[in-house]
Amino acid sequence: MPEKFTALESRLGYRFQNRALLNEALTHPSYLQDHPEAVPHNQRLEFLGDSVLQFILTDALFGEFTTEREGVLSRRRAVLSKGGFLTQMARDLGLDAALRLSNSEEDTGGRARASILEDAFEALVGAVYLDSDLATTRVRVLAWYGPLAARLACSEGAENPKGRLQELIQPLHGNTALRYEVTATTGPRHAREFAVAVFLNDRQLGTGTGPSKKVAEEVAARAALLTLREETSGNAK
Repeated sequence: MPEKFTALESRLGYRFQNRALLNEALTHPSYLQDHPEAVPHNQRLEFLGDSVLQFILTDALFGEFTTEREGVLSRRRAVLSKGGFLTQMARDLGLDAALRLSNSEEDTGGRARASILEDAFEALVGAVYLDSDLATTRVRVLAWYGPLAARLACSEGAENPKGRLQELIQPLHGNTALRYEVTATTGPRHAREFAVAVFLNDRQLGTGTGPSKKVAEEVAARAALLTLREETSGNAK
């Protein structure tokens, strides 16, 4: 087993009993073009790992957010299991450096390609599951993720700030407490700049500007999330 795989096991916090599974998880289909004698590529493990990961995240979210509705839980699971998120997880674990690729895939930037990294992460989950059991895999996967609430606070706010803000406000103030108002429109018709403020009832929470109302509203929502986060931190002191 190459030294880089041993270093990867250290980062994963898991030592494989059957290291051939780790080897397979890191083998992109293109690798077999140059090495037809190699072990199977990682697509079957990816198929398995996707389902195992979905179950682990579903179970963890269900247990942690005990008052949330199905729709909210589904959106949060989607955030944690979507391509861009898994790509970053793969990079954080160092899967990119350990991948086995064909020469042509290597030369065209395959080691940094999002779809390849996402597949490798799911294949890794499948490999750990086959090498151990569901309970062990759950512990490892959740350790890689860290606190889910913290992950979601960063990811949800960045991807869907208006939705995140609504989820925070709705339980305490109802569905209609938030409103967005255009406070200014500047620039020529072909290069408009919109200024938007977001209010909680009569209290202004944040402002934002952008080339469209939608973008300006998202900027304002991010500002409001920051305001609420700072207030929560201040109250906790």
